[in-house]
This record gives sequence, C-alpha cells and structure tokens, in this order.
Amino acid sequence: MASEFDLIRHHFSRPTRHTDLAGGDDAALWQPTPGHQLAVSTDMLVEGRHFFAGADPTDLGWKSLAVNVSDLAAMGATPRWALLALAVPDADAGWLAAFADGFYACAEAFGVDLVGGDTTRGPRNLSITICGEVPTGAAIRRDGASVGDDLWVSGQPGRAALALWHLRDRLPLAADHRDTCLAALHRPQPRTALGLALRGRASAMLDVSDGLLGDLGHLLDASAVGAQIEASRLPEAALVAACGDAERARQACLAGGDDYELLFSAPLAQRDAIAALGRSLALPLHRIGTLTAPAEGLTLRAADGTSTALARAGFDHFTA
Repeated sequence: MASEFDLIRHHFSRPTRHTDLAGGDDAALWQPTPGHQLAVSTDMLVEGRHFFAGADPTDLGWKSLAVNVSDLAAMGATPRWALLALAVPDADAGWLAAFADGFYACAEAFGVDLVGGDTTRGPRNLSITICGEVPTGAAIRRDGASVGDDLWVSGQPGRAALALWHLRDRLPLAADHRDTCLAALHRPQPRTALGLALRGRASAMLDVSDGLLGDLGHLLDASAVGAQIEASRLPEAALVAACGDAERARQACLAGGDDYELLFSAPLAQRDAIAALGRSLALPLHRIGTLTAPAEGLTLRAADGTSTALARAGFDHFTA
C-alpha cells in the first residue's frame, strides 16, 4: 500500500507557476504582488453531507477547488494558491488519480497553484484553503451596499437544486435540461472574470452557496439595508422548463444552494455599465430588485404590485 508521502508525490506534486516554494517542505513560500492584499478563504466538502457516497471523483476534484475559487470571485480577488487537506478511507490509486485530474483541471482553468496540504486516512473529507490577491482597498465586501442600490444576480441560480432533487428525490427533469442542471451541481463555474470586472462598480457582493435568500440576508445584515425583490425579474423560465413546476422553480431559484453565482448590489449609475458587462462576458446578469430601508425588511413584489415578506433562511450545516 502506498505511503502518505508516496500518495502526495504521485498525485499532488505538479509544477507551480507563481510560487517560490510549493509542497515538500514545512511550509510554502510565495511573494504577494506589491500593492495588493491577500484574500484567504477555507471551505470543506464532507461525504454524506455535501456529496453522495460514490460521487464521481473527477467531479469532486473540480468542485472542491471551484467552491473556494468562488469565494475569492465574490471579493473581486484573483485566485493564486491553494492548500489541500484530504482525508480518504484508503489509498485507492484510481480514485486519487481521478480526483487529482479534476482538481488540477480547475486549478489550470483559474490559475491556481497547489502549494501544499495534508493527507490522512479517515471518512472522506475534502478541505481546501485558498489564497488570492486584490489591489489594496479594492476588495468588494458585504458591507458596502446603500439604500437605492440595484440588486443583481449572475447566471442561473436554482439549477443545482433541481439536480439535487432529481438525484435524491427523483424529481423528473426534462431531457434537454437534465445535463445542464447536473453540470451546475457537479461542475460549478466560479464567476472570477465577473468578480474582477465588478471592482469599482459593485457596492457589495457575495456568492450564492446556501441559497439566494439566505446569502442575501448576510449582505443585508452587513450593510444594514432591506431589499425588495421583483418577482417578474427572477430568472425562473429555464427552471420551469426543466422541472415543469413553477412553485418548485421559484423554490430552487430563491432557496436552492450550490449555485456559486454572484449576488451583488450596485448604484443606479452603474446599471448600463453592468448590463454591458454581462454582454461582454456572455453571462446573463439579472437585475432582480432594489435595496430599501432596513425597516422594510426583505419582500417579494408580485406583478400586481402586492408585496409579501420573505424569510431569509438558507442552508445551515448544523440545522439542515
């Protein structure tokens, strides 16, 4: 059986691009770009909690890094370095090779160096710390939004939730939408290019990992504002087409997680520029509402003008 160090050398020791010293020593060494701050985030995926037992290891390799890259995208930061702490029940060479292929495919796509980490035997757990850079003072935080700002979301939130319900609950999905939904769940695409382009335009931002409403609640709390969402502006048409159920589609759009789209606010003066940015990136950007006074809370405005209060509950790892 391969030792821990054989496992690391064989599967996780590929060349790096912007690192002075990567794996193989007690710590990695790198030099941040002058005039930049480091942005650092950690996320983990646990078998049975975040992914099914028997999940495809190549997809897991991609997703384990992608969800961390998404955190940096939400700050307007460029991803640079990652550390991987990997617990597996055994040193299955085939599983490890496939996982590494998926991980490095994501690393190559987003310019990330794997610079170290740890491995051990145990229940399958994928934990990554990612580091990136952002020009000093340019990070897009959650606490910069103001009353009157537009509220935007990228891409198609809700597809990953439909895929989960399809796999777990046997929710039927239309054949021409099934693969797209499954790809959203298994191979999320961090919106790094959008995050970088929104520096100086977005007033506050985060990524949608635990559901649009739940994550929006964090932005509202940090910025001390409320929000009114326009039901007619929610990107639900593709979700309805996928599952044939308008109520399910709305639930997926507003409360589904695992999308890793960017949810952000921006001043009214940026509206045309942001719409143009979406066209230039070939990425739909949906203006779904407006930020309001905090006393107004979070509401959904129907087409007839009536408003309904919305709960801000999202996925919680200790209550779900």
